[in-house]
Amino acid sequence: QVQLVESGGGLVQAGGSLRLSCAASGGTFGSYTIAWFRQVPGKEREFVAAFKWSWSGGITYYADSVKGRFTMSRDNAKNTVHLNLNSLKPEDTAVYYCASDRAGGASSLSRAYDSWGQGTQVTVSS
Repeated sequence: QVQLVESGGGLVQAGGSLRLSCAASGGTFGSYTIAWFRQVPGKEREFVAAFKWSWSGGITYYADSVKGRFTMSRDNAKNTVHLNLNSLKPEDTAVYYCASDRAGGASSLSRAYDSWGQGTQVTVSS
């Protein structure tokens, strides 16, 4: 089971951009599905995006709330996944987590993921 470490969070003004990274250690991503979730205090963890391997190379899923603004990329050679956050809004403020599903599923439910990073804070000011 890989260990995941997020980085790249910070404070940004509305309309700005950030790039989050998720690095794996203790193993490789291989054919794992990698996802990003976010959470604000008092609310459940919310699905943001996920990359799942497929016969054609892979497919990325996005939550409707971030579609067109966030993009996810995967660099298997570096065992790193990135989440580019563009056109940020104050409501994007949250702790962002990356997670892996070694079964290679395509779930947007947090309980489907078996390994989690510690999270990185993203704060968007208005």
